[in-house]
Amino acid sequence: MARSKEFDPDAVLQSALELFWQRGYEATSMADLVEHLGIGRASIYATFGNKRDLYLKALDRYGESQNPTLLRELSQPGPALPAVRTVVRRFAAEAMDDARRAAGCFVTNTAAELAPHDTAAARRVELSWEHVETLLHSALVRAQAQGELAEERDPRALARMLLVLMQGLRVVGKASSDPARVRDAAEQALALLD
Repeated sequence: MARSKEFDPDAVLQSALELFWQRGYEATSMADLVEHLGIGRASIYATFGNKRDLYLKALDRYGESQNPTLLRELSQPGPALPAVRTVVRRFAAEAMDDARRAAGCFVTNTAAELAPHDTAAARRVELSWEHVETLLHSALVRAQAQGELAEERDPRALARMLLVLMQGLRVVGKASSDPARVRDAAEQALALLD
């Protein structure tokens, strides 16, 4: 007769996500996971697979939790450019927030640490970026159709520029103690939408 799990896999996955997000993949050992998660190594392997499998599942979880917020922000009815500006400014504010800036963005952290040599991680990073770019592009196309964005502007290129800016804000915010650097970059990029 199979034993039932004595832990909530969903809660454990969330806890693993938080540890990986704080420390990164390489700096988190299996011993760290056992201690932090409060379950045995065998239970981790049986439920999630190896450390890499658990990391990738945590990365998937992160994307699932972030994407609905962005979708809601960028697809609300009415003028689209104010929503785009709000999203970029939120990214900048989060990058400057002392409570959040040390951790950075889990996707951005993965891009820097694992994507260059781990194809599964790189694919997840790329999918996340494609999703953000698509949401921004859709909002900018809507803005153009509503007369908020000049006809000669390229919504796809602008969406890509904003994606790169937003990821860069997370990196610079994580390493810099000068909030003006992040704020000024965001505002200069947003001025390009006028």
